[in-house]
Amino acid sequence: MIEPRAPQSDDPESLASTLLSLHEDSPLLVALFDADDVLRYANSAFRQAYCVAPDGRLSWTDMMRDNHARKRGAAIETKNIENWLASVRSRRGKLAFRAFEADLADGRWVWMTETTQRQGWMLCVASDISSLRQDSRALRQAHGKALVASQTDALTGLSNRRHGMQLLEASLQDSELWPLCLAALDLDGFKRINDGLGHAAGDAVLSDFARQLQAGSRREDGCLRLGGDEFLLILPSAGLPQAEAIIERLLARVRRARPIPTAPEQGYSCSVGLVQAQWGEGGEALIARADAALYRAKQAGRNRLEIGD
Repeated sequence: MIEPRAPQSDDPESLASTLLSLHEDSPLLVALFDADDVLRYANSAFRQAYCVAPDGRLSWTDMMRDNHARKRGAAIETKNIENWLASVRSRRGKLAFRAFEADLADGRWVWMTETTQRQGWMLCVASDISSLRQDSRALRQAHGKALVASQTDALTGLSNRRHGMQLLEASLQDSELWPLCLAALDLDGFKRINDGLGHAAGDAVLSDFARQLQAGSRREDGCLRLGGDEFLLILPSAGLPQAEAIIERLLARVRRARPIPTAPEQGYSCSVGLVQAQWGEGGEALIARADAALYRAKQAGRNRLEIGD
């Protein structure tokens, strides 16, 4: 065990050293993720629980993929890890503070908290609660799963319309998240793919687009499927130049995608309407402006971004 040196009140380096020593010896699971959701610090308890190498610097999604593939670390019960990741990311980092139960593959049960700064850095702290009464746990877990299901689009794992609209309205009311932009996205010629190649091909395109959307967005962004081939991307703390860059990178990723196993040469594209919110504007009004810009993108030839008024 590391013996921490007693800090002097006016010695920031000593305070930091003592804090790190205490974290390293603590049974609490402590980790720090940066704005890109890359693990920058983890104490011994966290590294052991989630099977992270001492100097491992990997993203949260890669850590979860590894845990799922090796059946270690986080206990993840899913047949589709990408949908599971999309579902969790629809909630991860969207609030300044979040607390929830989590299971580990070694049988432990932890209470996890996530504290997220406006700049995107996240502190995760978990405590082992395996010894607590278990009689009501199944009921709580069933309630939690039902809540997640009610917020999630079953095919893509993104937020569904109801949950996405709640995120949008909450973001519009939080001045700390401004400037805020919204993108309306619609796949080009999706009906032709769905009708010509079958619903399985259409589902593959929708699922791939959801993955591209999340892979190209930030942790604090909200991704939701409105229905059919219509999606929204909520971009808090982003003005039009930053939001435009995010969308252009997304469009480039989509153009390269070939997601249909039975038609490996078949690609797809999408059109996007992007607007910046105005203070006092409601979610439906903002969506209407984004839809108007999306319509202009379709009229101008599709496969492009149009910025609205």
